[in-house]
Amino acid sequence: MLLVLLPVTGMMAFTVFGTVSQWRDAQTMRDFRTATELSFRTTALTDALAGERIAAVKARLRPGPATLKERAGAQHATDRALDAALRDTAEWTGSPDVRGRLDARNRQLHALRFQTGTGSLTAPQLADQYDTIENDLLELTATLESGRPTRTSGQAADAHVALLNAIEAAERERTELAVLFDTPEAPQATATDRWSALEKALLDDFGQTAPAGLKVSLYVILLQHPGLVVRQTRETLADPHADRNAWPSYGSWLTASTRRIDALRGIQHRAATELGRDARRDLATARARETRDLTVSLAVLAAVTVLALTLRLSITRPLSEVSAGARALSEGDLSYDIRYAGRDELGAVADTFRELRVTTERLAAEINTMNTAIDDNRLGHRADVASFEGTWAQLLGGMNGTMASFAAAHGRRDQAEQELASIFHLSLDLLCIAGLDGYFKRVNPAFERTLGHSAETLLSRPWLEFVHPEDRARTRAVLDELADGAELGEFENRFLRDDGTERWLQWSARPVTGEGLIYGAARDVTESRRTAREQTALRRVATLVARGVPPHEVFSEVAHQVGRVLSSGPAAVLRYGTDGATTVLGSAHGPAVEADTAVAAEVGRTARPARVGGSVGAPIVVDDRLWGAVVASAAGPEPLPPGTESRLADFTELVATALANADSRDQLTASRARVVAAGDASRRRIERDLHDGVQQRIVSLQLDLRTAQSMLEEQPEDLAEQLDHIAKGLDDAFADLLQVARGIHPAILSKGGLGPALRALARRSAVPVELDLRLPAGRLPEQTEVAVYYVTSECLTNAAKHARASFVRVSARVEDDVLEVTIADDGVGGADLGHGSGLIGLVDRVEAIGGKLHVGSPPGKGTTLTVRLPLPRTGV
Repeated sequence: MLLVLLPVTGMMAFTVFGTVSQWRDAQTMRDFRTATELSFRTTALTDALAGERIAAVKARLRPGPATLKERAGAQHATDRALDAALRDTAEWTGSPDVRGRLDARNRQLHALRFQTGTGSLTAPQLADQYDTIENDLLELTATLESGRPTRTSGQAADAHVALLNAIEAAERERTELAVLFDTPEAPQATATDRWSALEKALLDDFGQTAPAGLKVSLYVILLQHPGLVVRQTRETLADPHADRNAWPSYGSWLTASTRRIDALRGIQHRAATELGRDARRDLATARARETRDLTVSLAVLAAVTVLALTLRLSITRPLSEVSAGARALSEGDLSYDIRYAGRDELGAVADTFRELRVTTERLAAEINTMNTAIDDNRLGHRADVASFEGTWAQLLGGMNGTMASFAAAHGRRDQAEQELASIFHLSLDLLCIAGLDGYFKRVNPAFERTLGHSAETLLSRPWLEFVHPEDRARTRAVLDELADGAELGEFENRFLRDDGTERWLQWSARPVTGEGLIYGAARDVTESRRTAREQTALRRVATLVARGVPPHEVFSEVAHQVGRVLSSGPAAVLRYGTDGATTVLGSAHGPAVEADTAVAAEVGRTARPARVGGSVGAPIVVDDRLWGAVVASAAGPEPLPPGTESRLADFTELVATALANADSRDQLTASRARVVAAGDASRRRIERDLHDGVQQRIVSLQLDLRTAQSMLEEQPEDLAEQLDHIAKGLDDAFADLLQVARGIHPAILSKGGLGPALRALARRSAVPVELDLRLPAGRLPEQTEVAVYYVTSECLTNAAKHARASFVRVSARVEDDVLEVTIADDGVGGADLGHGSGLIGLVDRVEAIGGKLHVGSPPGKGTTLTVRLPLPRTGV
């Protein structure tokens, strides 16, 4: 049987393979035929679009009724060709996406027509836009004809595509030269011969693959009159010395090039006909081979069928019986009996299967016994290996080994479960197993300790009921993510205790979606969150204290942070008066309640933290003296938690620090002011002493000397010279003394005010000074005028001595009760407050009266000094 079936089967397989191959070849031929038909439609569209391009360019160059009508007709022809191409693509499912690309070019064409109608594009721009669409359509045509199922059809397709591209090159040459000939006075375009070179290359490609008849027709067209006109025009344009009068006219060029292109299109249509005929012939040949091979295959199949029916009577029945018995045995059906008992090979196989069935029944009984032992937890049971031989004995031995390993693993599992249960119950973290149905399946004692609910309560109610109402939506969203298989890490929400208080829990969870369970672990982070919140609040207040903001801002912020951190109601900072009364310096979260007064009195009496009713308070101690207190009241009926008093004490320490800092700053400012005032008073006293004492005595001596000089009747020449010398020395000493007195405290500042004093400084300055003074009509405070005068004087001196400046600008103005003075020079810069006592002295003088001084002095870019001095609101 095998000797018969093997050759027949091989022959049939070969025949089937050949049939499939021929079917594939035929399918390729059919696809190529369809593709060529689509390419012919696309070629018709390119022809119509080329006509629309030249019509649009002519209408743009020479608009008129005739050219506009020609353009409209060309557009209608293009639309008809496009509709026909789109209809033919309805059943095309291959590559490329012809319909999609035609739709895209349709949209692009409509946009171009809109721009053409508006007249926003020049003729060359119009031609370029149409060229882009033509390039894509020609590329689509080449892609459709690139199947090449046979050498003949491939050569025909190459010839057709080459001629299409050559005609497109001629079309673009016609358009470009039409633009050139329309305006002969314009500069000649460069590389006007590039289209002729491209056309020649493409026509050469056509000549290599086209039939002889088409090549002869092409040569005839190129040598006819229109072709000769085109060639002569190209030669004329290529000659740089050619006279422009020799150029053809716009109309003659269009006529000749159009007739030449129409003749080329005639050859292109013949090439398309050749391509279509080759494609149909190849398809017919493939179909004939397919039919022939299918006939042979059917004949071979019929012969094999007759042979199989003949052999069936003698071999199929016993073979089917043995096969059915083997199948039943493989499926575990031990009741099937093979009745065939012949003495041939099939009979021996049947006997072997009957023996195998008996052995299988015994083996199944041993396996059932072992399974029963496992179910009864009798892990010491072992199968009887001695009653079997060979592989069956090895199988049962392996099962006995598996039983022993299972018993050992069971023991280890029991031990691991006990250890895990110990960890589960002893863990300080909250451990649970929850179901995707929303209920806890198991919780450890930490849940009961943290939430106060019993395990029975936690397991009997949906666990979302224990979540704070404001957090249930977030928690439900996280539960949905777990149900989708996502793991959860560091998610925080609030749970409600049995006494109504809330606890913050931080969760980590992992779902087991196959079992519908979630394994979760939580940590109580209530205290850590509270500590973090308190630290943030304390840092906020400490920052304000370090920045030296006014105490009333510190008091308000302390009250606000106390209320927020303690989750309390009203909170306030109080100060005790000498009569024991309290004054509210800062409050938040509502007005003070009656309990605040009571707790404030208790803190004032004991100077220690206290709790009265729903309020708590802590003392503020400054320099070992009770200064005030911070009090807070509960927001609801529940009292504030234990330990609130000690937490409140942290804020009172910051308040005490702020008060001490403010007092130190006030004392420092007052000390600076006293130093500056004492210096100014000393200068004025020295000025008065010089004026009223030494200066008057020198004047008196001058008068006496002049009187003595006039009383000499006979003046010896030497004595007269000596007296003149003494008089001149007294005059110089007087002038120097006057200058010293004015330098100590300028008289013009006392008499005329700041404006005249600054002008006097500018006149005496060694460096040119530009003044921009916008000062009020009245006088400014004396300390302010003196500070500005000395700052300006020092800056002018530095500009001349150190900065080597060539120009200084001084501006002063009053705005919002602040006097701002800016002194800028164009010197070498590099001034630093940290070096030199002059600038430091100016800073002390300015800050002593509450002002600010800023110096900007980048190296090489001059120095700018700005002084801002506060003025009393009633001063101007």
